[in-house]
Amino acid sequence: MPDLQHLHHHWLRAWNELQHTPPLGLYEQLLQAYSEPQRHYHTLQHLAECLQLQSDSAHLAQHPAEIAIALWFHDAVYDVKAHDNEARSADWAVATLQAAGVSVEVQTRVHALIMATEHTAVPLAGDAALLVDIDLAILGAAVARFAEYERQIRQEYAWVPEEVFVEKRRAVLQGFLDRARIYSTAHFREILEAAARNNLRCVPQTSYRGS
Repeated sequence: MPDLQHLHHHWLRAWNELQHTPPLGLYEQLLQAYSEPQRHYHTLQHLAECLQLQSDSAHLAQHPAEIAIALWFHDAVYDVKAHDNEARSADWAVATLQAAGVSVEVQTRVHALIMATEHTAVPLAGDAALLVDIDLAILGAAVARFAEYERQIRQEYAWVPEEVFVEKRRAVLQGFLDRARIYSTAHFREILEAAARNNLRCVPQTSYRGS
């Protein structure tokens, strides 16, 4: 379980930097959302890891608070059988920002940042590139954490037959390996690219059996 006090610090800092006050009870709603029983990877652990990376790389962002808010919401809605999680999460973020009196310009940018985590296209620059690199940092995690991540993903898709899952998962990971660069920013390429490629190459087809 992540340090909730540390998470709350990230939460308050993001809103302070936006110079707005979040709606009452929203923090607790998000904690509850990330603690839903169907989640095994897309949890408070993942959120905390992303927020720490955002804090460490905030100097590289044009709008660091917007990246932080986008990370808070990027997996706020997570249904493993749905295909509109990012859109619903982005809509929740926009509704929240609107209720807090945040400008339409910021609402639009945060919405776009969250939609970038669909990973259907590779953002080449700007805050979207930084946020997507943060979201994909798990690919370059230490070997033990990456193995845990793979087990967590399998748990989230426990309803998928083993043979189907292995085939689909291998295709997803190969898609990242086939990119000229997994990470769009020089910062994350330097610290994670080599480790990510090693992790992705070392996933055996049977690594999910018994998980």
